[in-house]
Amino acid sequence: MTGEPPLITAEPLGAGMAEPVDRNGAFPRLTADQRDRLRAVGGMRSVEPGEILFREGDVGYDFFVVESGAIAVVEGYGRENRVIAVHGRHRFLGEINLLTGSPAYLTAVIRDAGELIQVPASQLRRLLAEDEELSNLIFRAFMSRRSILIDIGAGVKVIGSRYSQDTRRVRTFLARNRMPYHWMDLEEDEEADRLLVALGIGACETPVVIGGEDVLRNPSNAEIAGMLGVGSRGAPPPMCDLVIVGAGPAGLAAAVYGASEGLDTQVIDKVAFGGQASTSARIENYLGFPTGISGSELAERAILQARRFGARMVVPAKANGLRADNAHYTIDLSDGSEVNGRTVIVATGAQYRRLDLPDLERYEGVGVYYAATQAEAQLCADDPVLIVGGGNSAGQAAMFLSGHASACRLLIRGGDLRRSMSRYLIDELERRPQVELETYTEVVELRGADALEAVVVLDNRTGVRREIEARALFVFIGAEPHTDWLRSHVAMDENCFLLTGRDVQGEALAAYSAEPFFLETSRPGIFAVGDVRAGSIKRVASAVGEGSMAVRLVHQRLGALV
Repeated sequence: MTGEPPLITAEPLGAGMAEPVDRNGAFPRLTADQRDRLRAVGGMRSVEPGEILFREGDVGYDFFVVESGAIAVVEGYGRENRVIAVHGRHRFLGEINLLTGSPAYLTAVIRDAGELIQVPASQLRRLLAEDEELSNLIFRAFMSRRSILIDIGAGVKVIGSRYSQDTRRVRTFLARNRMPYHWMDLEEDEEADRLLVALGIGACETPVVIGGEDVLRNPSNAEIAGMLGVGSRGAPPPMCDLVIVGAGPAGLAAAVYGASEGLDTQVIDKVAFGGQASTSARIENYLGFPTGISGSELAERAILQARRFGARMVVPAKANGLRADNAHYTIDLSDGSEVNGRTVIVATGAQYRRLDLPDLERYEGVGVYYAATQAEAQLCADDPVLIVGGGNSAGQAAMFLSGHASACRLLIRGGDLRRSMSRYLIDELERRPQVELETYTEVVELRGADALEAVVVLDNRTGVRREIEARALFVFIGAEPHTDWLRSHVAMDENCFLLTGRDVQGEALAAYSAEPFFLETSRPGIFAVGDVRAGSIKRVASAVGEGSMAVRLVHQRLGALV
């Protein structure tokens, strides 16, 4: 218990509310044998109506299984009292935050008296590492519950204008890190104004992020991460065996394999775990998932794996520079701190290219976007949207957005998608009447007052221009590598992708007495994997393979340093 007095209400919270249906494994009932295994590492607890098991914002709360009675899970306890779910006999509480040690998003209140199994979070993590059946069942439930919280807008509140770049930044950070939140748009939501007045906050101080009792005014991403417990906390060790820069599929694969093989591993990323792949609504051709998997779910699974093996995960943490010593490397971060490692895996990926258009910056975040996640889908719901690009990222965005927008047009400069897009995606798009393909089409002008209202396009065969109504323009036209921080330190090709293995030639080999390993750069002990590497295949599975392979080479390099 928290030690606080229970809230007295006229009737129990969730009175008359049925338990949620168990869809996608979100709300299973535990068998007697499963409950016995949990009871063996915990204990029993008798509870009365109104008792609070944990509150929004609590860290390190316990895992509870209902033997008898009922528990209401509530958002805004003591304020709006929005009951999210009621759990009865043999069901359990919790979601991903219980495993990561992050603050709770909801409050758990006893509705009906009964008996509970109570297991400390540390004991639960230890049990799940050994019990495959329980691990699969509980992990699947927690993953599904996180998706539900995101879909219903539970969690922290974000108050800000849709025209604010900082509001856009905050929402992007939360969405990319799969943090559930409820956005209150100052342009449309009268309750947002009333809440700001009640808090004594002016519109000039927005966006505001509210989580439990914490209120942040126009916070940095680092401040949000601190409040919500995103990533590892505390001072880093003075020296790591392996520092991984970038937490896309390649970086996460390296983290899982590095940590599981006993390397002291630290992962840093400037925005979010998962990389660009985490913005994919559905990856249909990833091995082992016959019905596909979302990029964010794939990333979340890998993050939990890496943490389970002891990898330290830090976000946001942007690499600004590199310094070399005889026995290690130092990576300077944008906040003035540094990370030291005997070896480094660079998995920083690439960033989407921008259109060469006048006033582009004016519309970025208020009509022009470079990712298609739930956050962007909310902004353009029931509005016409355009997508520029002919690759898989553009195709996946069209698939996702067609379920939210009133009309969805895919614009390509050439005349044939087959040159750049996977066949399965082309087939899917052809089956979607709400997606219209326009070939030989280029965007030449953006129009709108406070936000994007229309786009002028050019037929590159005839030179004819026309205006298309659009409230959102999604751009997927290739990428440029994140390697600025390594220039003058590591050999690159003409497009600034990192050279590795036999591609390292001439003077770049000066630091070696023998040929570098396959994924090793011109600096011994610095490896490049995934999209940032020259000659890599730009696919999720390839990136995962390179990340895991690099760890084997790290072991060999560390052995040579001994």
